Amino acid sequence: VQLQASGGGLVQAGGSLRLPCTASRRIYSSAVVGWFRQAPGKEREFVAAIRWGSGIRYYEDSVRGRFTISKVSADNTVYLQMNSLKPDDAAVYYCGMGVQYGTTQDAYDYWGQGTLVTVSS
Repeated sequence: VQLQASGGGLVQAGGSLRLPCTASRRIYSSAVVGWFRQAPGKEREFVAAIRWGSGIRYYEDSVRGRFTISKVSADNTVYLQMNSLKPDDAAVYYCGMGVQYGTTQDAYDYWGQGTLVTVSS
């Protein structure tokens, strides 16, 4: 399966962006889709994830309440709605898909190419 992440761009602090992650085929109910981000000079870190079948959602503490992960089954797409963006949120955002939930990269088997989010202060 291929994942296509998009929606990145330049936004002012306090603004919003929505990042879609679309799969090239139907996503099975056992799948977990996650979003990670990587800022320059830093390791890739977990942001949020959703279980495709149950819709259960997980968030990293620094984004909880500001970011929302959701899915549209018919479109094989997971969205990351990012509100109240801060300069610290600036990074390349990646979506990944696997069969188990995890907050580390090795829990996910497939990855999109990444989309750049820049937040100006």
